[in-house]
Amino acid sequence: MTKILFLIFCLSLPATLQADSPRIVFEEDFEKGTARWEILDPESWQLKKSDNGSAIEITSRGSKYKPPVRSPGHLALIKDLKVGSFDITFKVRSTKDTGNHRDCCIFFGYQDDQHFYYVHLGAKPDPHSGQIMIVKEAPRLALTKNEKLTPWDDQWHTVKVSRNLADGTIKVYFDDMTKPHMEVVDRTFGAGKVGIGSFDDLNAFDDIMVREH
Repeated sequence: MTKILFLIFCLSLPATLQADSPRIVFEEDFEKGTARWEILDPESWQLKKSDNGSAIEITSRGSKYKPPVRSPGHLALIKDLKVGSFDITFKVRSTKDTGNHRDCCIFFGYQDDQHFYYVHLGAKPDPHSGQIMIVKEAPRLALTKNEKLTPWDDQWHTVKVSRNLADGTIKVYFDDMTKPHMEVVDRTFGAGKVGIGSFDDLNAFDDIMVREH
């Protein structure tokens, strides 16, 4: 009865409110494996289990996947999902300190291996680290001039990337979900695939959620 009343309430909302409400289109905690992921080099990723449950990890800095232009070598894309305006949130833990470019990456607007955006959460920003990047038939190019450090340590952190096609905004959050770590406006690519990974570093990922809006 409660579910029926909730459905009636939702249907009674104005169409604009229904359309604007974010809806969950993907959730992953890796307790059932990695079948919903397209991993471009499966040998460099492993599903690991602990007392806290399963997580997926990049376990080798090298990758057999060689992108056609200079861009990240570790990509795991969500199968059968393309989104335009969306939020992706997840937990990530860096498992090796590699210095200034210690990173994780988030991919979105992914059309193919030469057309996509990605966020590079590098420890110390420079034109190739700690920026929102675009790959467009050429080596990755920074869209931002971020100067904020990404405070990596050996603990779990929460990351969120939010994109709005209507106004072109791309916002990235690291632990603090109230203030963007970096942001930019760009409309080069529309809807595309979404994924996680790294340029060439080691990370563990868990509790991934994608909301479309």
